[in-house]
Amino acid sequence: MSELLRFKQVDVFSAVPLNGNPLAVVMDADGLSEGQMLAIARWTNLSETTFVLPPSEPQADYQVKIYSPAGELPFAGHPTLGTAHALLENGFKPKLPGHLVQQCGVGNVAITIARDGMLAFEAPEAAMTPLAAQSYALLTTAAGGEPSVGDGAPTVVNMGIRWLMVEVSSAEVCLRLQPESNALADLLTRCNASGMAFYGRHGPTSDVDFEMRAFIIEHGSLVEDPVTGSANACLARLLPQRDFAGNPAFAESYRVRQGTCKQRDGRVFVDYLRAEPWIGGYSSTLIEGHITL
Repeated sequence: MSELLRFKQVDVFSAVPLNGNPLAVVMDADGLSEGQMLAIARWTNLSETTFVLPPSEPQADYQVKIYSPAGELPFAGHPTLGTAHALLENGFKPKLPGHLVQQCGVGNVAITIARDGMLAFEAPEAAMTPLAAQSYALLTTAAGGEPSVGDGAPTVVNMGIRWLMVEVSSAEVCLRLQPESNALADLLTRCNASGMAFYGRHGPTSDVDFEMRAFIIEHGSLVEDPVTGSANACLARLLPQRDFAGNPAFAESYRVRQGTCKQRDGRVFVDYLRAEPWIGGYSSTLIEGHITL
């Protein structure tokens, strides 16, 4: 007997369809095995597929399992917002109006619901490890040449998924980078990171503050992610400890553009509420139907 599972494909971190990062969402997934979830994630062939389950934590509204084609992830950013969008669009009612609590591999993650439809998640706590000085030469090679590193030291930020965050001297430099896959793979192995994210500052006339590009190695190939919620969450945890520390001019928000080199226009909105970073963006559903198993 075949089983029908409700399914959505959501475009995350863009108010304009086809400009963000796609996410597959499988609703009512509590009857699926881990093997079936992984098989579906491999079949969708997206960076992540999420599976909605009943929560086991009393404070949570729902539980999410997040899978890449390679296996389960404890946390990821655009799946967090995309899953919340899919649930709310289906009429899901949170326990507390205006707020959702997602249970996932890193614990409970709070999500706010704005009146205009923007969703934002509170960045999980993170551990930070500066890149060892002896790896700087490999970093230069991995970046495709001299990356023109900015003021901050390259740092591995771990919030369940581990990103090596590398500041470059400007948004223009960020957009020109051409990473070298073998060196990048070696560097990620050496520092035990899931991927590397470069970011550079825009000038005062831009409508965004930072440009970001995020890279992973997948099946031996270099892959650039269109828009990366977890890397942006890692940056939001890193900046207050470094760039914003003791800075009275720190405005409690900033904006990031990502996906430019992928012909996307992802927009990430970061706001600090009581010194805690919230990562926001818009989503839209582009495909809706059922998966038949």
